[in-house]
Amino acid sequence: MTDMIFAENLSRLGTESAFVVLGRAARLAEEGRDIINLGIGQPDFRTPEHIVEAGIKALRDGHHGYTPATGLPALREAVAADLERRHGAAVDPGAVVVVPGGKPTMFFAILMFGEPGAEILYPNPGFPIYESVIRYSGATPVPIALKEENGFAFSADTVLSQITPRTRLLIINSPANPTGGVTPKAEIDRLVKGLEAHPHVAILSDEIYSQMLYDGRRHVSLLQYPEIRDRLILLDGWSKTYAMTGWRLGYAVWPEAALPHVTRLCINDHSCVNAAAQFAGIVALTGPQDAVAEMVAAFDARRRLIVEGLNALPGMRCADAGGAFYAFPNIEGTGMTSTEAQDLFLEKCGVATVAGTAFGAHGEGFLRFSYANSQENISRALERIGEVLNGR
Repeated sequence: MTDMIFAENLSRLGTESAFVVLGRAARLAEEGRDIINLGIGQPDFRTPEHIVEAGIKALRDGHHGYTPATGLPALREAVAADLERRHGAAVDPGAVVVVPGGKPTMFFAILMFGEPGAEILYPNPGFPIYESVIRYSGATPVPIALKEENGFAFSADTVLSQITPRTRLLIINSPANPTGGVTPKAEIDRLVKGLEAHPHVAILSDEIYSQMLYDGRRHVSLLQYPEIRDRLILLDGWSKTYAMTGWRLGYAVWPEAALPHVTRLCINDHSCVNAAAQFAGIVALTGPQDAVAEMVAAFDARRRLIVEGLNALPGMRCADAGGAFYAFPNIEGTGMTSTEAQDLFLEKCGVATVAGTAFGAHGEGFLRFSYANSQENISRALERIGEVLNGR
C-alpha cells in the first residue's frame, strides 16, 4: 500500500473516452474478434509520401537537435502564408506558435484564463478535453448546448446570454467534433458583433477540421474578423488535414498580449517540437495539395453512405453532417442510453462507436460514428447493427 499523496486537482482531470473504446476494441481483436472501428477520430489514410520523405530527409540532413520553443521560423512563415491563402487574413509569423498536436493549445489557453472564480464557456457535446481541462484549472465550465434541430451549430444569442463578468474564455469549434456540425457565417457574424459588448472575453477557435467541409460549404475562420484579433486564439494543425496524427504537430495563432505567456508555457512543458516533424510540416503546407482533396472527397462519399444507412436503422435518425468525419445519430428511438448502445454494438456487433455522453451531458441519446474507415467496412458495420436492432 503506497503512502503517496497526490494533488487534489488530479481528481478533476478527465480523459478522452475514444481512446478507452479503442483499447477495448483492440483487446477484443486480440481475442480473435472481427472488430470494425468507427470510434477513433483519425484519418485512415497514410501521410502523403512527399511529406514522409521530407521528414526522412530532415533526419538524414542532421536535424536532430532542439529548435526554437515556438517553432522553426520557416515553419511559422509557412503557416502564416497558408492561413492568408486560405482565409484571406494576414498573419504575423511571430504570432504563430508550433506545438505537439492540438491539445497543448487547448491546455495552455485554458490554464492561461482558468482559475477558481472564473468561468469558461465551451461546446457541449464537444471535444472532451475542453471540459476536462477547465475543471482541472479550477474554473467553472459553462456548457453551450448544441442542438440537433440547429444542425449542432451554436446559437450566437445563446452564447452571448451566458456571458457574465466572470467569463474569461469562450471556446468554439466549427466544423465540430463529435457532431460534424458547421456554424453558418450569419451566426458567427452575430456572435462577433455581440462580443463587442464583452471585451474581457478571450476566444479560442478550434478550427482543426477547417478543410473538411461538404456540399459546397466554405469555412469561416475567426481570423477574418479584425475586431477580435487582439483576443483571438486560433487552433489548427496537420493531424486531420494531412493524416499526420502520429507526427504530433499543431499550431496556434496567438494575440500579442498572450505570446510571452504561451512561450513560457512551451519552454516549461515540452521545450520544442520534434525537429524532423517540423520540416515535414513545411513541405505539407507548401507542397502539392492533391492528397488533401482526394481524402476529403473520399470522406464525402463515406459521409453520404453512413448518414443514409443510419437513417435506415430502426430507432435512429441522423442529421446530415456538414464537416469533419463524424456522424452523430440520435438513438433515443432504440430505447437505449448512449453507453448501453455503445457497449451493445461493440460486444455483440463488433462495431466500435463512442457514446455521446463521452462528449458531455448534452450528448445523451446520441452516438458518435467516425467514418474514417472504408466504405466496405462502414456497410458491414451498418448491416451488423441493423441485424441486432431488428432482432432485439
